[in-house]
Amino acid sequence: MKSSNQQSTRQEPSPVSATAAEPTAGPLTREELQLAARNHSMPLEALRREVTPPGLHYVLTHFDIPDLDASSWHLRIGGAVERALELGMAALRRDPAITVPVTLECAGNGRSLLEPRPLSQPWVMEAVGTAHWTGVPLAYLLGKAGVLPDAVEVVFTGADAGIQGGVSQQYARSLPIREALRPDVVLAYKMNGTDLPPQHGYPLRLVVPGWYGMASVKWLASIEVSRAPFAGFQQKVAYRYQGSADDAGTPVSRIRVRSLMVPPGVPDFFTRKRFLRAGPVMLEGRAWSGEGAVTAVEVGIDGTWLPAHLDKPVGGYAWRRWSLPWVADPGEHVLACRATDITGASQPLKQAWNYQGMGNNVVQRVSVTVE
Repeated sequence: MKSSNQQSTRQEPSPVSATAAEPTAGPLTREELQLAARNHSMPLEALRREVTPPGLHYVLTHFDIPDLDASSWHLRIGGAVERALELGMAALRRDPAITVPVTLECAGNGRSLLEPRPLSQPWVMEAVGTAHWTGVPLAYLLGKAGVLPDAVEVVFTGADAGIQGGVSQQYARSLPIREALRPDVVLAYKMNGTDLPPQHGYPLRLVVPGWYGMASVKWLASIEVSRAPFAGFQQKVAYRYQGSADDAGTPVSRIRVRSLMVPPGVPDFFTRKRFLRAGPVMLEGRAWSGEGAVTAVEVGIDGTWLPAHLDKPVGGYAWRRWSLPWVADPGEHVLACRATDITGASQPLKQAWNYQGMGNNVVQRVSVTVE
């Protein structure tokens, strides 16, 4: 039987906004600072690492982190299936497992750079990370349950509960059947070879390669195969590209192409402005896209764009290292990087504004002083 919280996620949401208030051009609010203290981004120097350690990987939690005991935890799979399943962690670990390297990025990455600024988690550009996720392919368990022919979506509900937009809910999202049955979508119980840390979804989470992080539901409690599109808050109100509060918008899904640079030299503590000595320096970073392979990265040096070298990708939906040698002359310089993926999409030089601050992939610029 479903709890009252689970039932609330199945109801058609009221016509409310996903944001706390209208976008603002003012200073950061107390509420944004509280969110920024709870969640954290990946330090850009961690881009040197092919795989991001759990403590450096970005984290976004909508509500409280559940305190779950794996020995008593169970996952329920039901809905439009031939047979409902209830599985404990011991049973899941006996099932066939895969390990997939995946770059996850928050859909709101870059939100704080927009003017006016949508009010939510005030990310700059570092809400990203790449890990090896180990667990059971979702398609394997759906095959055991037997998805019925009239099913259209699969709904994933987490154990984290709270209120957003005035709606009481457990965090829940859905995937179309065709996405849920991909062979690389995984119900992960390990991150980089060890059990999931609490903040990353212990004891089990969904990982959807190529999609922004909101799809990879943490602290999984149930999976329901549905005959109708899911109408929960996080699907129909939050995580949408909107022009205004009254715009129904379009749903956020796959990660837009992006690249980031390891800021060279050393930083000023407060401003993070970079300082380095004149002479040879290797500029480097990572690039990724949820639409397919990154095919090129250009590095801008004071407005002149040069092709970077691309290393072999870590995986089909994991970032790719790029590098470019530069001889730094004394003075003030602006560095930038811009990626292109296999679809021909490239990062914009100026980000188009949207009401929730989603899918920002504007070119990164780094100001440096060479001494």
